[in-house]
Amino acid sequence: MKIEQYCVGQVGTNCYFAINEETKEVLVVDPGDSAQMLADQIKQKELKPVAILLTHGHFDHVMAAEELAEMFGIKIYAHEAEKSTLEDYRLNVSGMIGRRDHYHADVYVKDGQVLDLAGIKLKVLHTPGHTEGGCCYYSEQEGILFSGDTLFCQSVGRTDFPGGSMSQIVRSIKEKLLALPDEVKVYPGHMDHTTIGIERVHNPFI
Repeated sequence: MKIEQYCVGQVGTNCYFAINEETKEVLVVDPGDSAQMLADQIKQKELKPVAILLTHGHFDHVMAAEELAEMFGIKIYAHEAEKSTLEDYRLNVSGMIGRRDHYHADVYVKDGQVLDLAGIKLKVLHTPGHTEGGCCYYSEQEGILFSGDTLFCQSVGRTDFPGGSMSQIVRSIKEKLLALPDEVKVYPGHMDHTTIGIERVHNPFI
């Protein structure tokens, strides 16, 4: 799997392309803005979009999802506990940028479910704390974790938004993410990449 990163939107969200280099199929993780730019990249690289994966429903991670899904005829995936966050502008905090947006997912997944998309297997890890239905996507084969706004490089996601909880996010990280091998590379929703091993030792929140 090849990972490409694009920083999009007003708050610098990391959108990732998870690319199957053999088939050129691609999964788009957290397309938070700049739908046309992302679509142009897909077309220029002659990639074949298969699905959009959302780690959670805040506006800065989902604003381009529906447009991209419509452009390429693909489905949007999110955790089943995130439906209300996606659909309610007060919970998806789109009011922060003067909007009242309502989003959706086509497929709602469960904790522990293994997705087999684009020839890539990703396990869904429900990690509430930043939002009620926040999740991470873990590839055991590749040693890669898309952590959204749950785990950052030496930090954790904000918990002061509706549905947030510091005790929950710390528990999610300790129980779900620190159970992974140290060498797993973490691709977060903002800021730099890290590894589970680095966070186990240096993250002051856990």
